[in-house]
Amino acid sequence: MNVVIVDTECANLTSVRFAVERLGYSVLITDDAEQIRAADRVILPGVGTAAAAMRNLQRKQLVEPLRELTQPVLGICLGMQLLTSHSEEGDVDCLNLIPAKTKRLRDSGLPLPHMGWNTLQPTADNPLVDTSDSYCYFVHSFAVAVDEYTIASSEYGERFASMIRHNNYFGAQFHPERSGKTGEALLKRFLELTLC
Repeated sequence: MNVVIVDTECANLTSVRFAVERLGYSVLITDDAEQIRAADRVILPGVGTAAAAMRNLQRKQLVEPLRELTQPVLGICLGMQLLTSHSEEGDVDCLNLIPAKTKRLRDSGLPLPHMGWNTLQPTADNPLVDTSDSYCYFVHSFAVAVDEYTIASSEYGERFASMIRHNNYFGAQFHPERSGKTGEALLKRFLELTLC
C-alpha cells in the first residue's frame, strides 16, 4: 500500500510517519502533487495556524490536487481544520472539502489551548473508532461545531466535533499518533478502510 503524508511545512511529520510505520506500512512524506494523487491513502497533518498552512498549500500548488482526491484522506489536528470551508484562525478560506467552519473555542474559563487527554463519543456510523470514552490527545484552540458531518464529539467547555467526515475525507481534531492504543487502532482502521 502506498501511504503518503502531505508535507505542509506546518506539521510534526516524523511522529505521524513513525506511527504509520509501527503498523507495518512504508510512508512517503512529500509535497509532490503526482505522488499524492497516486497514493492509496493520504494523511494531511498540521500544527500551527490555518493561514500559514493554507499559504503553504497554495504556494506548493496542492489545493486543487487535494480537492480532487478520491482515495481515503485523513486530516489530523490542523489538517482536519484545513478540510473545512473556513477558519476563524487568520480568517482564511480552507480546502472546503467538508462543509463546516472552524471557530475559536468559546472562553468557558478553561485554559486554552485545550491540551491533554479527552474522551471521544463516536457516532454509530464512525468506521474509524467504535468505542465510547476512548481517550485521545488534543492540542487546539479552534474547533468545528458538531453538525451532520461529525462522526465523534468531545467536550471542553462546549461540545465540539473531534472527528468529521464527508465522502472520502476524514478529520481527527486530536493526534492519533500520540493517542496510544486508540490512536493506533484509528490509524490501522484508516489504512485498512474500504470505501463503499
